[in-house]
Amino acid sequence: MSRRKIAITVGVLFFVQMATAMAGTSLIQAFVDGDSERAPMTAGVLLMICSGLAVAGIGLLMYQVLKEVNQKIALWYPVLRITEFAVSTACGVYLLIQSQVVPNHLLWVYIPTGLGGLVLNHLLYISRLVPRPIAVLGLVGYGLFSLAVPLDLLGVLDMNQGTGMLVLVPGFLFEFVVLPIWLIAKGFTTPPRPTAVPSPALATVS
Repeated sequence: MSRRKIAITVGVLFFVQMATAMAGTSLIQAFVDGDSERAPMTAGVLLMICSGLAVAGIGLLMYQVLKEVNQKIALWYPVLRITEFAVSTACGVYLLIQSQVVPNHLLWVYIPTGLGGLVLNHLLYISRLVPRPIAVLGLVGYGLFSLAVPLDLLGVLDMNQGTGMLVLVPGFLFEFVVLPIWLIAKGFTTPPRPTAVPSPALATVS
């Protein structure tokens, strides 16, 4: 697959993963809040699995581009995104079997999400595959995200309300607005190739 097709596909997958995650989370939360109907809850789990598949796809596709920047660091991106998918799916299966959610299930999913996002944007920043302000937005968003998760687990912050939700704004803008639109519209930036300098011998002949 060409870099242009990868960029478009990844951009679309970012929209898909965010939309399905939001819809799935809403249906699961309704079940937690007292809606005893299993059909909407099951649909929510399936939507979360679809979101996880999109996430894994993003990781695998981006690796094809990021490995040209730094293969060792780039490998962590698909690994973390597949881990995110695995954790999300395991929590969904547990919900279907036990009819109750894993305590702090979203926070366990968020851990590989945040770390993977930092890896992605570090490589985007140093490579200039996208404009650096986009990578900076991603670094800020995932940095706040990664910091908020342990604070939420410790009871210092609640990412579902108030100030905790504000922490999610930069990451949301990055994943659901700025990066996917840029990738679909512009694709990856190709750094200019250095101009070849003629050898002294050729210069003498000419």
